[in-house]
Amino acid sequence: MIDRGNPSDIGTSVPVLDGEALVGALTRRFRTSVEDATVDDHTFSILKPANADDLIREEDFVKDERLPYWADVWPSSIILAGKLLELDGQGRSALELGCGVGLSTLAATSAGFDVLSTDYYEDALDVTRANVFRNLGKLARTRLVDWRHLPLDLGTFDLIFASDVLYEQEYAKLLPVLLRGLLSSEGMVLIADPGRVAAPVFVEACGEHGLVIRKKETRPFEAGEIKQKIDIYEIGRG
Repeated sequence: MIDRGNPSDIGTSVPVLDGEALVGALTRRFRTSVEDATVDDHTFSILKPANADDLIREEDFVKDERLPYWADVWPSSIILAGKLLELDGQGRSALELGCGVGLSTLAATSAGFDVLSTDYYEDALDVTRANVFRNLGKLARTRLVDWRHLPLDLGTFDLIFASDVLYEQEYAKLLPVLLRGLLSSEGMVLIADPGRVAAPVFVEACGEHGLVIRKKETRPFEAGEIKQKIDIYEIGRG
């Protein structure tokens, strides 16, 4: 694994490799491919594992049924990226929960937000950092975060965003608890979801934890044979 510096550093992993070295290290670590992700008038070049199945590890699945969903560009992340590009992030902080390959982080950074990208996989953090470097010439701030054991020093954020994270009821119930603690008093949450079965559980849990769904917007996604409707939940404090 790549040394990310002192894990006690608040809010970020401090890279010791420059961006080019990081990209090279990733291409040696696993088979990679490059996929262009077009979001409105922006096209982002996404370096990613060539096949997510290559990353499946029996020990990870036995531990907590962990699968490398992070390693693909999902329709929800493309739709969320489009929403983020519509915002003005200058002078505002943002947190991504589950950054994956970094597309939504790219969009939020492009919109001017100071983004902290988090994920449960160290590989995802490295890929996100590499993609922000490849597209924007800077290294993303990243941190390894397990939702079930949330670090106490993350602080609060003006914007929190995530895409396609409601695929299990456990996460749908846990996410509002996290949001309540991490959202600033006037902050906003954006959750993009393609209609996962646990979405109604999430909506109910938001109300139980003092969060209000201010708006639900549905946007279409079409790419070849893939046709989906992606819901974007805009959430704030009650």
